[in-house]
Amino acid sequence: MSRMKKSLIIIITLAFKRHNICNISESKLNHLLRSGYNISLQNSHYNKLFEVSYNPKITSWRFRVKIHRIYPFYSYVTSSGPFYKYVLADEEGTKMEMTIYGNSDRFRGLEKQEGKWVEIIRVEVNRSYPGFQATNSRFNLSATRNTKVHIIDPLNNRFFMDFKNIHAIPHMDHRDRNYPIDTMRVVFNTEALFDDPASPRMVFYIRDNIDSHIKCVATGAHAYAFRDGLENMKGRGQVIVVLKMWRVWKFLSYFGPPDLWLETEGGLSDFRFNPCLP
Repeated sequence: MSRMKKSLIIIITLAFKRHNICNISESKLNHLLRSGYNISLQNSHYNKLFEVSYNPKITSWRFRVKIHRIYPFYSYVTSSGPFYKYVLADEEGTKMEMTIYGNSDRFRGLEKQEGKWVEIIRVEVNRSYPGFQATNSRFNLSATRNTKVHIIDPLNNRFFMDFKNIHAIPHMDHRDRNYPIDTMRVVFNTEALFDDPASPRMVFYIRDNIDSHIKCVATGAHAYAFRDGLENMKGRGQVIVVLKMWRVWKFLSYFGPPDLWLETEGGLSDFRFNPCLP
């Protein structure tokens, strides 16, 4: 057999019905993928994230999405990792999380591609668990041994950040607080709390143009990064910070107004000083 890399182009007729299943059988496509073929799907249908539904029999989902955020996690069951979660956004701005378990060579280096657009072929759909989630989708995606991910040209130049007004944050209900928010405001009243090396914190406030303000807490590695970044901003006048995917905490009090603040949520959260946004 020739040593040339095997490749195959499959022309797919858009014979998609209720669940967008192509007219090539699942078993045949699985066999080709396991045989080492690089499959190029021409004239193929790409699903939108809002179209996703849970059906274990369907694994032929394919998407073109932007990697909005990447963060590591460790398995408490096997004490192994790091593995990676990818927050994806499609052209319409719908977001969904994808998990990649294991250290397969097929995905090596993908954890460094935040901000890139990718084509994802053959991925499983699962239901999201209750509690705090990176997106408000009822579903999430999981890569399998047949999943293929390829970097593609950008489909648009959107940042896919949904900036929340500070004065609207106190009115968020408990369901909305199960998802992180983005905001961009002026920094003031900073305080470094590094006495306990096991729990470093950087406390600061942000305000908008109508005198609304809110407390923010950067923890762990984010605390040191925020302190160092703020130090580099000295002499540049007013400092603006973009908070990306921060968690909203709210505790009710019998003796006064609710205690409300924004806080980093592990590796999910990020920030940037004086950003250049379009």
